[in-house]
Amino acid sequence: MRTPLLAGNWKMYKTTGEARELVEGLLHGLGDVSDRKVLVCPPFTALQTVRDLIRGTPIALGAQDVYIEPQGAFTGAISPVMLRDLGCTYVIVGHSERRAIFGEGDELINKKVRAALAHDLTPILCVGETKPQRDAGQAESIVVAQVRAALAGMAPEQIGRIVIAYEPVWAIGTGDTATPADAQAMHETIRRILGDMAGFDVAATINILYGGSVKPDNIDDLMAQPDIDGALVGGASLKADSFLRIVHFLPPQG
Repeated sequence: MRTPLLAGNWKMYKTTGEARELVEGLLHGLGDVSDRKVLVCPPFTALQTVRDLIRGTPIALGAQDVYIEPQGAFTGAISPVMLRDLGCTYVIVGHSERRAIFGEGDELINKKVRAALAHDLTPILCVGETKPQRDAGQAESIVVAQVRAALAGMAPEQIGRIVIAYEPVWAIGTGDTATPADAQAMHETIRRILGDMAGFDVAATINILYGGSVKPDNIDDLMAQPDIDGALVGGASLKADSFLRIVHFLPPQG
């Protein structure tokens, strides 16, 4: 049984004071989350502040990116060793904004996944197609290629330690969301590919999250799908009340 993971990606939002206010709001309303995992991924500048606030609570700490080397002359980069030192246990890798804006390709993303695993960070590997790719009927082939490239050369044990986040690029920050059925179909495809690469016993244990305009009013329907194991939440994670509603999604009735 996969434990659902609800992750907030704050992107380039929140000063340290704003981060403190948000986390205090989350802790105030969190309640019992023993049957699910909760994760926040603040910007680098707020990681220490957030770490100190969530210590001893059910909320885990993640970063939004990582570099491939443990140290060195890489101005502006943050290493996996630094993230571990700050208390991070997760890191987002290959987000579409990193791919599109910063030019990250499959080879670099593969190295980032490996670097994260080597330093006991759980990578949240993001994959997803653009609107033109979906309109051209290429969505599945694009996502399959991204998964295969990011995990190329890895042993089943390594693949089993990874979280996948399917984020259709056309849905990120747009208000558009894949229908629960469309999202489920892609998640099922991803799990099948993971099975091809690592064996189906391993694939059955891997959390596959949905991301892309996840909101309080669609989380219940998304989480009712058999292969959707949580959410990577952008804008709706920036306010305590909306993220808490997502964290406290309602299981399907009957």
